[in-house]
Amino acid sequence: MDTEQPTAEIPTEPVILPRAEHTISRKQIDENSLKVLYRLRRHGYKAYLVGGGVRDLLLGRTPKDFDVGTDATPNQVKKLFRNCFLVGRRFRLAHIRFAGGSLIEVATFRRQATEEDRPEDPSLNPFYAENLFGTPRQDAFRRDFTINALFYDIEDFSIIDHVGGLRDLRDQRLRVIGDPLVRFAEDPVRMLRALEFVARLGFSLDETAREAIYLRSALIAEAAPARLREELMELFRHKVAGHVFANAQGLGLLEYIIPGYQAGPGTLALLDAIDRRTAAGQPVTESLVLAALYYEIFSAGLVAAGDLPIGEVLGRAAKLLIPHCLHFHIASGIRHQAAELLVGCYRLQRGPGRRGQQRFVRHPSFAAALAFYQLCCEAGQGDVELLSAWRQSLTETPKEAPRKRPRRRRRRRKPASSPSQS
Repeated sequence: MDTEQPTAEIPTEPVILPRAEHTISRKQIDENSLKVLYRLRRHGYKAYLVGGGVRDLLLGRTPKDFDVGTDATPNQVKKLFRNCFLVGRRFRLAHIRFAGGSLIEVATFRRQATEEDRPEDPSLNPFYAENLFGTPRQDAFRRDFTINALFYDIEDFSIIDHVGGLRDLRDQRLRVIGDPLVRFAEDPVRMLRALEFVARLGFSLDETAREAIYLRSALIAEAAPARLREELMELFRHKVAGHVFANAQGLGLLEYIIPGYQAGPGTLALLDAIDRRTAAGQPVTESLVLAALYYEIFSAGLVAAGDLPIGEVLGRAAKLLIPHCLHFHIASGIRHQAAELLVGCYRLQRGPGRRGQQRFVRHPSFAAALAFYQLCCEAGQGDVELLSAWRQSLTETPKEAPRKRPRRRRRRRKPASSPSQS
């Protein structure tokens, strides 16, 4: 369907919510964003706060960042701000930098390309469709989800809704703008982002979007691995990885995000435990994520193999992780840290009192392995009594006294011979 044709879900005219009928105040908006908005307005351009910032403010949440939409072109924005840098070859954006590391992203309103816009030789301008400037309404219809297409007008402090986003916020529903089958084919990563927003906001997923994810899931394998890697880490930073992985697997999406991967129930429980840990204020690292994704598979393989030398266990861990790391271009250092977590859990699972325990306890990776094993226990993937025994053994393990450096003996200098002796 044409995404600019109104339907029963999309109003034919924009819904404008005046200042008296919404809760957004300028006091809630970043000071540097206001500077950008006001300067654009003073020079005769339209300037709106756009996207997730407006959504979060209406939901009573603190936005991660604030983005600005305008009818000024990127070059016109650059002329207004000395601290502006144009970025992006495919999609030109203006980045305005302020003291303290603050960055405000300014995007010019775009529109969908038509057949008339297509150049005779697209190879000479492969990104022509990404930089066709348009009206605010045309720009709203290019966005992904209705709740992300709301505008806050700095001129009269109203909320402008072209696509029914206000109604969907009220109904706590995530809905794609236009035909989900078409929009997911345009950018398959939108399928993963849809599941992320549902988990983060506690919304329901529109049934047409759910069906489209099921039908279009294989397309996400065409997305750049680097982009998918970052999107996956965002799930952990937002504390929704367990929820999203479960939904992605249920819809047949996960096996295309991570080629051939299936998350067992123990893995999903472990991801939930990591989300709870992150929500409690503990930072999440990629090595921890990597170890968690493969711990259940790793443990099952070792149970079948029986007691093995540590060197062979480390080799098995590395071999298990290598295909994932090669696909997502993950550095060998991160892979090694994840392998150490897996091997550390294997040693913990064998219990204290074994040969080499003191050396293991003093190893730099021990504390991280013990913390990871605690997460495994919370997820039902470890032995709580063993965890307690290891903690008890720490109080009983004598600390190795620091070695004293041997005192260096100074050599006596030979007395200089006197002139009379020469």
